[in-house]
Amino acid sequence: MSTPIGVLIADDQALLRASFTTLVHSTPDLRVVGEAGTGEEAVRRARTTGADVVLMDIRMPGLDGLTATRQITADVNLAHVKVLILTTFEIDEYVFEALRSGASGFLGKSAEPGDLLDAIRIVHRGDALLSPAATRSLISRYLARPDHGLDTTPARLDCLTQREREILTLVGSGLSNDDIAAHLTVSPHTVKTHVNRTMTKLGAHDRAQLVVIAYETGLVRSAHR
Repeated sequence: MSTPIGVLIADDQALLRASFTTLVHSTPDLRVVGEAGTGEEAVRRARTTGADVVLMDIRMPGLDGLTATRQITADVNLAHVKVLILTTFEIDEYVFEALRSGASGFLGKSAEPGDLLDAIRIVHRGDALLSPAATRSLISRYLARPDHGLDTTPARLDCLTQREREILTLVGSGLSNDDIAAHLTVSPHTVKTHVNRTMTKLGAHDRAQLVVIAYETGLVRSAHR
């Protein structure tokens, strides 16, 4: 039997932490390795508990979840740790920054219990971005703001092959590896290889950041005009 996925729950509300803990413990392939009520504690416990996935609330006292996410994803010793943002409102102005900072996805706190458990597994695998439709809407609206301050030059993609650009476009559109494989009539393994090479070339932490890059550079929007 494989080792259960270690989950660290970071939320300033004790009742919610208890609820999430009960839910995670209800399935044998997941286990809670720690809890945190502040951002500082979340970073500290991510370094000491052996967590694989951090459920991170954005709004916490002191060090907020956004800054905590940046610190966790910037730590080379925590390269294996995935951050799943939990937010009261799925479309949150801070979620985009969290994705740019290395978070692997986000989910509304009102999600069904089964969806949250699946989200943890998906983020741990790194196979798919959560809530792709909501993420695309969020990123599109963020980039429409005149003050977003991002480098959106398409030259960032010059290092990619034509096939890699094509796959980046499909990843940015929210397609899974299986969906992309079917669309291009190739194997999922081939798609995964291209996705991994694209992440390496662009310095992306994971698939979520590929989506952000696809929108920052206008690749997805230009493909759907």
